[in-house]
Amino acid sequence: MTQYPVLTPQSGYETVRAAIAYLSEAGADELDLDGFSRALGMTPRQLTERFRAWCGLSPKSFAQAVALDHAKRLLRERESVLSTTYAVGLSSTSRLHDLFVTHEAMPPGTFRARGEGIEMVWGAAPSPFGTAVVTATAYGISGIGFADGETSVEAAFEDLANRWPRARYRRDDAAIRPLAARVFDPGKWDPDRPVRIVLIGTDFEIEVWETLLTIPCGGATTYADVAKRMGRPAAARAVGAAVGKNPISFVVPCHRVVGSSGALTGYHWGLPRKRAMLGWEAGVSAGA
Repeated sequence: MTQYPVLTPQSGYETVRAAIAYLSEAGADELDLDGFSRALGMTPRQLTERFRAWCGLSPKSFAQAVALDHAKRLLRERESVLSTTYAVGLSSTSRLHDLFVTHEAMPPGTFRARGEGIEMVWGAAPSPFGTAVVTATAYGISGIGFADGETSVEAAFEDLANRWPRARYRRDDAAIRPLAARVFDPGKWDPDRPVRIVLIGTDFEIEVWETLLTIPCGGATTYADVAKRMGRPAAARAVGAAVGKNPISFVVPCHRVVGSSGALTGYHWGLPRKRAMLGWEAGVSAGA
């Protein structure tokens, strides 16, 4: 299996993030690689190598992987994007490697008590999408957020902690690093050692998050498709609200949900990061 390194914040995500912002505006067909590379103080070769090291794709292939016109075509052609889409922007039908996740829902009383009686460890660790901030209980990972130049580690932690303000928190970066490595390094995605997560929310929110776990790596779906999959076809708006409250970013793949037109709708940790995740997963899928 192709190996994709887990990058440290110093090894290029900020450059990639700037590139994604540009690619989001220009698109694959209008990409001026020479001019854009110069704007970043790099040569086209250096920028291409940076992208290939980060996600296994060239800048143009990355742009194609998250192109809205392709997402729209998928949505027109597929009766159920959730069950049939293998890759956004890629036609590879090779076996996809994905996170193998086992999960459990905490009792409703834990949600109502806003985490009272639960002890969580938290910390920061490198990821391909900037610094990951992770919270975990004895039962598994309970939250994943991100810090970057605009959001500090402390602010990202507070965002997660505010969901369960009565829980007890203890910072331990050393304990969090191996958990983050299991999540963000495809070489550690092992069906015999699944990533354990714990879902804390309303019954409806948990049902939505469980449905998101069925979207394959590199795939995409819509809020309406999720609602149909749940047997609640009229609940697309409520599904959207639950998707927005997902506390375990990337593992519970709310970034794989797009609007009914194929548009990449809002993401709690920023649209550039959502595009980064989709493009990175397209690279993983292509190398599977």
